[in-house]
Order: sequence, then C-alpha cells, then structure tokens
Amino acid sequence: MKKLFVSLALLAMVFGSERAQAQVSELFEWASKIKAEGLGRSQVEELSQYMTDYVGSRLTASRQKRRADSLMLVKLQELGLSAPRSEFATEFTRGGWDVVKTYAAMTSPYYCAFSVNPRAWSGSTDGLVKGECIVFDAQTKEDLEQYRGKVAGKILLIPSTRTVEINFDPLATRYDEKQLEALTQDNRADVRPRSGGLGQGFPRDFLAIMELRQAMADFYKTEKPLCIVNGSGTFNVPSGSGVNYKAGDPEPVPEIAMPLEDHGRMIRLIRKGHKVEMELELINRFSDDTEVHNIYAEIPGTDAKLKDEIVLIGAHYDSWHGGTGAADNASGCITMVEAMRILKEVGFKPKRTIRLALWGGEEQGLFGSRGYLNQYLYKEGKKLPGFDKFALYLNMDNGSGRFRGIYLERNDGAFPFFEAWMKSIESLGFQYLSPRTTGSTDHVTFNRLGLPSYQFIQDELEYFRTYHTLMDTYERLSLSDLRVNATIVAWLAACAANDPGRVPVNPAVNLDRQARPGERSPR
Repeated sequence: MKKLFVSLALLAMVFGSERAQAQVSELFEWASKIKAEGLGRSQVEELSQYMTDYVGSRLTASRQKRRADSLMLVKLQELGLSAPRSEFATEFTRGGWDVVKTYAAMTSPYYCAFSVNPRAWSGSTDGLVKGECIVFDAQTKEDLEQYRGKVAGKILLIPSTRTVEINFDPLATRYDEKQLEALTQDNRADVRPRSGGLGQGFPRDFLAIMELRQAMADFYKTEKPLCIVNGSGTFNVPSGSGVNYKAGDPEPVPEIAMPLEDHGRMIRLIRKGHKVEMELELINRFSDDTEVHNIYAEIPGTDAKLKDEIVLIGAHYDSWHGGTGAADNASGCITMVEAMRILKEVGFKPKRTIRLALWGGEEQGLFGSRGYLNQYLYKEGKKLPGFDKFALYLNMDNGSGRFRGIYLERNDGAFPFFEAWMKSIESLGFQYLSPRTTGSTDHVTFNRLGLPSYQFIQDELEYFRTYHTLMDTYERLSLSDLRVNATIVAWLAACAANDPGRVPVNPAVNLDRQARPGERSPR
C-alpha cells in the first residue's frame, strides 16, 4: 500500500508538471515582450530616485510615512494602474513620531561632533543640554539599585555586548553555485520542532533580557537622566531602532544610537578615569496617528470565472527613520511597482486580478500584512471569502540583490508550477527552487495558514551591513539587479494569473490553529 501511495504521488507530480508546462506555453509569446520592456526600457532608476531621494524615510505612522503614501499614490496613478488607494490595516498603539533636529557632541576632554540617530519614539531634550557621561552597567534588575539617586542630569552610556574587530570578509557577496545547490536540499529532518511552554518557545534568556529592559525603562522615568546613549552600528554609522512607547504615555527619556567606535571611545576614557561630557539637542515630534495603512493598486482580471481570484505581489513600504530606507525596503517596492508597470506597458491581460500591496508597519510586527489577512482572508479562526480566492503571494525584502530562485516553504505542490514557469527566466539566473522556509517578513503572515506565499532567494550583497542604518540610501541599490528582479516578478505574476491551475494551499498546515499574532522574529 505504501509503494502504491508513493507511485501515485510521483505520477501526480509528473502529470502536474506536464500540465503546468502545457499551460505556460500559451504565455511564451509574452516572455519576450516582458523581457524587452523590463530589461531594455526599464524605469527602475527613476523609481529608485523617487522612492529614496524624494520620498525619504518612512517610519510607521510618522508624518513622513503619510507624505510617502500620498506620493506613492501619485506615482501609481501616473503609471495607469487601477484603483490606487491607501487603506486602513490595523491600529498602531505607539502613534506617530518624527525627527525634527539631532545634534550630539563630546565637549570634554576635547570637542568631537558625532553622527547619531535618535531611537524612534524616544523623547526630546529641553533645548541644548550639557552633562557628564557615566557608564551605566546594569546586568540585572538588582544592579539598578546602585544607580538610584545618582543619574539625574547625567548622560548614561550603556555598555555594548559587541566589539569592533577587523573583518577580512568582502563587503558584498553573491551566492556561489555550491551554496545555491545546498538550498535545494530538503532540510526538514534537520529542523527541531518548536517547543511550547515558556514564552511560546522563546528562550529563557530572551525573556530575562526583555524583563531587564522594561525595568530599565521604568528606572529612567523616575530617575530622569538627560539622555541614554546606546552603541549600535559600525563604520561610524549609527543604526535605527525604537523604544517601547504607547501613544498618550508620558514622553520617554531621550535615547540615541551612536556608532560603536565613538561609543567605545567615551567608555574607555571614563574607565581610565577621564571626565567625559557631552552636549545634545534632540527635538522629536509625537503625533496622535495610531493607524497602519497599506497601499494597493491592481491590473484587473479579465476572465469571468477567475477575475475575483488574486495574485498578490508586494513588499513593505515602511522603513526606519535613518537614511531613506533604500535596501530595506524601497528595493522591494521598486521591484514590485516596476513589475506592475511592465505588465501594464506591454498590454498583458491577466485572467486573475494582479494586485500590488505595499505594506505598512512591517518593521514593528508585520502589522500591514496581518491587517490584510484579518480583513480579507482569515479572522478569529474562520476563513473569509478572500481565502479561497488567494492564488499566490510573491514578497521581496532582502535588499536589492539579484533573485536566484525562491523558497517554497515546504509546499511540495508548488514545485510543478514553478518548474514550468521558470523555464523562460532561467537565462536571468533564476534557477533554484528551495523546499526550505525563510522568515522575518510579510510572506510569513500568509504562510502560517498554508497559503502559497513566498520570498525569493537573493544575493545578499551588503544588505546586513547597511540596513537599518543611516547608510541605507540610494547608493545601496544595485539597479541592474533590480531590473532583473522586476522582470522576473512580472513574468511569474503573469504565469500565476493565467495558469488554469493554482498552487495548492499547503496541506501540512492545520487551519484549526489560528495564525500566531506574535511580533516578527529578528533578522
């Protein structure tokens, strides 16, 4: 009986592959048109400048993000896409926050201006302030007591657990063939099941760290230091992050991120007995915007039976407030918008509707995509009408490195479709189908319910060196890679829209277990 089951499964895959190849052959006439437009008449450079230099940073619920939403709607209208709109996705308890002014310098034992970045949702100084710096080394909640009554009016330097060492690895890398071949191997037998219990699988030390951070935040409120200085970022470039804050709470103590090199210099001086002083002026503006919005636009389906089914392509539009959010994640938005432009420009008529989604609030917890799921697909343990109309989701969120393939999230039924579809784009380097999972971005929202939603295998380039920092600007984009990526997305979206069959929902997922609403896992 077991042999019969295996044989039937193999036959299904063979016939499925033959069916998919026969169906996609009807699209071959479009492959040359899509490639000619995407590679020969690309608008990636113009879109890249628009979404980075002109639009700027896009922190969730900030006024900058609202401006960015308005500008994106203008661009989508210019491209002639259908029904461009901004829609409410979900509530966002932190509220809005924008940077107005940032200045920080060491004034003793000598003057040195620093490049710093305020932590999002932290407070402002009372104009230009000056104070002595002290090393605030609290490893446990009990350690806080030794500082009580001693930090008012002081600037607290939080020791970093990272050290700066010379790195002999290249700044940017691409996958080699050996690495890509390894990704095509199924690793399900090597992955340990998630355990329940403490913190729903979070390690004990993680929970301890979170408890200490909350105790420190409470300590700052009562003891009132001038500012908190964190070492974060290297190559003299600070990174971006946020503090815990809820709209309507008292304004938190000002906090800044400072590169490890400058941060380490001051700590070393203090520990050698030198007095270190700083002056700062931080002006940050809070607003009462407590909503996350997504941006949508479409190419409507034309088939009477299939037009209500949705092929979704998307990326998160929000960013941190340093730089212009170029690699993370204007690059994904550029690719998806350009893919829509390509299809529109060549006159492709999809049978299913192709919908563009630019998500809000990804960086703080996949808020935008989770809002879409709860509005259209699945809520409170029940399928919504859109669930059975969900054909496919393609996501991009790993910088501007070239697509080399796609992670198919242990959905064996997806392979015949992508094997057929990728025949026309193998020459672009899209050659690897991985059965493995990947996380930490918006496709996870849908994958938890087994819906066919996938993230691409991408060359890393210099992504993890520059994302979430002030360095994440237009210069971090590889325009040639983005041209290829947009062309690949346009082709795959066309295939998914016109294939009579659909990638199946992953049968291994138990729909009786609602999608976990927890925060995104760190990259």
